Amino acid sequence: MNVLKGIIAEIQSHEGISLVKVKSNTNIFSSIVLDTPNTADYLQENKAVKIIFKETEVIISKDLNPSISVQNQIACRIENIKKGVILSQLTLSIGEEKIQSIITSNACEQLDLKENQNVMALIKTNEVSLAAND
Repeated sequence: MNVLKGIIAEIQSHEGISLVKVKSNTNIFSSIVLDTPNTADYLQENKAVKIIFKETEVIISKDLNPSISVQNQIACRIENIKKGVILSQLTLSIGEEKIQSIITSNACEQLDLKENQNVMALIKTNEVSLAAND
């Protein structure tokens, strides 16, 4: 599981659902939360939270400026690739922080991914969870 620290920058709520923007270093993550500031104490602007998403939800793009609907587009560098028969694990550097991506080894080969290569990590908004930073 990927866990990053962030600060809530913006909250837009409607009918019990919130679109929350969280700043983590120089990146902004978007998350859909089935709560509002009225129902969850941690949902307050400038409040520290944990940004959580699965390794299997991190899509890799060699296009550093993709024109797609995925809101979480994080520029990073491939630090390490562990290739398996079916799956490959990529360690990605976002400045000083690291996240993991698990993709098929076939996709890794088709994209011709290499260590030290700059890529875009893509995570759908509904796959990013937030938790209070205890």
